[in-house]
Amino acid sequence: MMWRTLSLRGRLNALLALLLVLGLALNIARLLLEAAPRIQAEDNSVVRLGREFVQTLIAGLGDSPDPAARLAYIIDDLSRLRHISISREAEGGSAAQRHQPRLPDPETTELPAWFVRLVHPQQTTLRVPVEVNGQSLGALVITSHPIDEMTEIWDGIVTQLEIGAAIAVLLLLLTMAVVNRALAPIGWLAAAMTRIEAGDYQTRVEPDGPPELAAICAKLNHLAATLGEAIEDKRRLAARVVSLQDVERKELARELHDEFGPFLFALRAHATATLRIAEAPAPDLAALQRHGAAMLEQVNALQQSNRRVLERLRPAGLSELGLREALQALARLWREAHPGVGVALSIAPLDASEIVELTVYRVVQEALTNAFRHATASQVAVSVEPTPASATTPRNVVVRVQDDGKGLPADHKLGHGLIGMRERVLALGGRMTMESADRGLTVEAVIPLGAVG
Repeated sequence: MMWRTLSLRGRLNALLALLLVLGLALNIARLLLEAAPRIQAEDNSVVRLGREFVQTLIAGLGDSPDPAARLAYIIDDLSRLRHISISREAEGGSAAQRHQPRLPDPETTELPAWFVRLVHPQQTTLRVPVEVNGQSLGALVITSHPIDEMTEIWDGIVTQLEIGAAIAVLLLLLTMAVVNRALAPIGWLAAAMTRIEAGDYQTRVEPDGPPELAAICAKLNHLAATLGEAIEDKRRLAARVVSLQDVERKELARELHDEFGPFLFALRAHATATLRIAEAPAPDLAALQRHGAAMLEQVNALQQSNRRVLERLRPAGLSELGLREALQALARLWREAHPGVGVALSIAPLDASEIVELTVYRVVQEALTNAFRHATASQVAVSVEPTPASATTPRNVVVRVQDDGKGLPADHKLGHGLIGMRERVLALGGRMTMESADRGLTVEAVIPLGAVG
């Protein structure tokens, strides 16, 4: 559980410290395991060398005038040897104490008791008889001192432990500094994400550290820029929606005033005249018929105007009949109003939400309005086709309205209708393009079929 609570920096440092301690412990364990064989080999070696040395000395005693005195002098001189001691054994079998150095006691040393028990050293004693010119001078006793080798090995272990610990600490500190430096961008990334979450989309992180973290920093910078652009687009879209709503209200008010007002005024005039004629003692029936026919004509015209207004607010038949029939009705209205312009429709079946169908309808409606009112076209082709889905792109519907009119001039500014159409498409995650040529304008919109309002 504690491991899970550690940060990545803490985990790396802890893992490194564990590896260093483990490596140092394994090395010390190796030295401890090799201590006993090493002591035994050293013990056998020094005893063997001591025997060869003693035999060489004995061979040279024959040339001395007093071999016994010479032997006593040599033994006294050999008392300074390490690892072994050489003493003289008298002919009676007891060692000559004056020439026998005191042997170190393992229990009186500063070595840890567990180390002494681990290597369990044993002293080796070798008796070498001394005979010069046929005369026996007793024997020399060679005794090993493994405690000296043990002390050297223990001192080596302690020294290696101290040096190894110092090197391990130094490596740990150095690696911690490297790890902290390498992981510093993670802290910067976390702080940058916090600022981005708070709405500061101008936040940027300096790409630094290992290539992987530098790439993540670059991606985060790109994400912040993209989010900033998306938020700004959303703000502009919201402002545009409010502006377009005001424009639509103004256009609707003007259309009500310009079209409904005259019709209502005419109806009122005919109704007043009808009442005046009816109040006469002898009503003029012919005049009443004329006023009634005029009123009926005005009502029919008023119904057509009302139908156009309602069509702008909500396409008639879109929910009841479907997109195909609604677009056919829209094309029929334009054919009736402009008999000299041909309108060709190619509408494929769609499985889309209501907002997508309404957006498709509005794109076609505005494109046809532009073609009939401004392009002076003779032919208009409308196609609505879905695109197949792939592993990387979702299904879209492509709406294309192409006319053979005069196109758009180079300095043309989009009107509220085309701007509103583009904003509708962008609001659903689609895109819209307009390509103008010498003869004709092509309006194309690509709208995701899975978009929802």
